Amino acid sequence: MPLRTDYRPAGRVSAGVSSSRIADHGYLADGRTGALVDRDGSVNWWCPGRFDAPSVFAALLDRDAGGGWSIRPRGAYRTERDYLPDTLVLRTVFTTDTGSVALVDALALEPGARGHDIGRRPPDCLIRSVQGLSGRVDLELTYRPRFEYGMVQGYPLPTAAGLVATAGPATLTLSGQVSLDVDGPDATASFAVSAGDRVDFALQHTSTYGQDRPVAPVDVPHALDETVEGWRSWADLHTYQGRYPDLIRRNALIVQGLTYQPSGAVVAAPTTSLPEKRGGDRNYDYRFGWLRDFSLTLRALWVAACPDESTRLFRWVAQTVGRVDGQPVPIMCGVEGERDVSERVVHTLRGYADSRPIRVGNEAWQQRQADVPGEVLDAAWLLRDYLEPMPADVRDLLRSLADRSARDWRQPDAGMWEARDAERHYLSSKVFCWVALDRAIGFGKRLGGPAELDRWRAARAEIRETVLRDGWHPEVGAYTGAFGSTELDASVLLLPCVGFLPATDPRMWATIELIHKRLSVGGLIRRWDDDPAGFFLCSFWMVQCLAYAGRQEQATALFESVVARANDLGLLAEQIDPATGEQLGNFPQAFSQVGLIGAAWSLTEPTPLAGPGRPERSPEPFTRAG
Repeated sequence: MPLRTDYRPAGRVSAGVSSSRIADHGYLADGRTGALVDRDGSVNWWCPGRFDAPSVFAALLDRDAGGGWSIRPRGAYRTERDYLPDTLVLRTVFTTDTGSVALVDALALEPGARGHDIGRRPPDCLIRSVQGLSGRVDLELTYRPRFEYGMVQGYPLPTAAGLVATAGPATLTLSGQVSLDVDGPDATASFAVSAGDRVDFALQHTSTYGQDRPVAPVDVPHALDETVEGWRSWADLHTYQGRYPDLIRRNALIVQGLTYQPSGAVVAAPTTSLPEKRGGDRNYDYRFGWLRDFSLTLRALWVAACPDESTRLFRWVAQTVGRVDGQPVPIMCGVEGERDVSERVVHTLRGYADSRPIRVGNEAWQQRQADVPGEVLDAAWLLRDYLEPMPADVRDLLRSLADRSARDWRQPDAGMWEARDAERHYLSSKVFCWVALDRAIGFGKRLGGPAELDRWRAARAEIRETVLRDGWHPEVGAYTGAFGSTELDASVLLLPCVGFLPATDPRMWATIELIHKRLSVGGLIRRWDDDPAGFFLCSFWMVQCLAYAGRQEQATALFESVVARANDLGLLAEQIDPATGEQLGNFPQAFSQVGLIGAAWSLTEPTPLAGPGRPERSPEPFTRAG
């Protein structure tokens, strides 16, 4: 399958009934939250205000109880869709036997916001515009507001401002150019659009209390224009220089759409409880910022020529974590730095493909994950030129994280896959303790005095010796996932990526080959032997390992094969079912999108960004301003 990097409409055919598959969705964003719209014009997910706020549309998790907002032709139709260039404004073209219309969807950006300011103060408004292209098309609209994950039905009431539905602290106001019929908690409309016609709608979310004046009407054409220009002004700031530039530009935009702009935090995904397996129970809430994701995301933003976003993201981590002397190292936080994101189960929704439980919050926040200090220090090393002179709070944070790794590296932990059963001595965790100390030593006197540097050097040497001795399993013939385990784990592919071992080291290459042989399924890499689905991020790590080993042709073929699994808009979930090709897991997944960026850069510059023998200054994939 040839690689598509321009994401022009794929021309796939829809029968007119929404299938609600994960990959059927497009993604809208406004800098604080995201919405998912399927190929049939149905908004199936939206949590206004914040990524982790309660939903008002959750049909993705329960078509009956979750609520949604659909606009589609009556009868049979075909669909084509794409983003307007350099935006997250979605355009879906419906073609029927009588004509065609375009449905343009966006979460509005603040009027006048440009460049790095987009998304700071969005109006909490979902705008939809139906534009007649040819002939005449009969359409139907269904509006079903459901608040707090389907717990509360909103009953729309006609007012001068539009249909107003209120539930507790949240109010939705739907305005448009057609009359809607209200039947209890639902509203419907039938209308026709001919060539040259335009019918606009706006759905505004406001706080029920403290609203001292009516909701202002929305000029939808102007709001759409401002949103398009806002996104394009951000894209124009970045000048990536490497292979697959259109692909990198698109993925950088998606990552920007996963960013909570007030703080700079990047969420792992804008959704909760989309399953790793249909009917399974590994369904988690990903609407938070993970420090592990932070490191990979920062690398990707740096590669994608977004150094300003990289430094903002690093500042968020520094302010959120602070010093960790005598305190647990947080592994994840809310988008504004909240530590407690305790998990609860929602019983009002059936779940995607009857996959339960539905979780809000994520209990992993209480885990010990020993790789996290290394993730932060690795990111700091990449940004070292931007941290000069180093602020005192950043220096204190990095020094305390290095001390923590030197002190605690012998302890077991939950690992980077966040096992919920028992702690183990995971190989990747030990290696990232080594990474923490290696990068701290690289900072030298900017971070520590002679005594501290000597202590870090001694611990780094001991970790390396232990990993090389205890991480290798002679019977398996590979580095395995945990000390003493016979189970392969794709996280071991990170060893060459962080510079712990070259990909050409005989034992490392043997491990790469064995993982490729035993964990590969349908052209993707699984995390471990009994993992049911291919994992996009692990597949991109394999691309990097192959590139670092000098297998450029093989690496390129794998990269293009994996990228071809994205949906027609370039969006990736966490995993893919090898039997059906169905994308699974929360969507779109930051891990997957940033993994793609890192893999593409490895095909441009096949040298790890950091590690033994690293250059004093890494090659930069962009031109610095000034």
